Amino acid sequence: MALPPLDKDGFLRDSGDWDRDVAAALAVEEGIALGDAHWEVLELLRRYYATFDSSPAMRALVKYCRQELGPDKGTSLYLLKLFPGSPAKVSARLAGLPRPANCL
Repeated sequence: MALPPLDKDGFLRDSGDWDRDVAAALAVEEGIALGDAHWEVLELLRRYYATFDSSPAMRALVKYCRQELGPDKGTSLYLLKLFPGSPAKVSARLAGLPRPANCL
């Protein structure tokens, strides 16, 4: 699958180009096999972006996951297992969102 245009950091230039196939292709680049838990977080991130018009940094992401998905899934360790390295950055990329402002 040919990916839509990406910026210099590998994020979609236009979040409207996102779909599940794009997410799956980006996940392969990250070495992640998407399962139900990943999709749950990616869909949550897209709702966050639709509500707040920004990609959450790690602290905001953890808090939002805790509020929406419960205490077991609202932890940095849970997100790190799903999206190794930088969960906020990797999950935003796979969700087709802009790079979070405070992520390295």
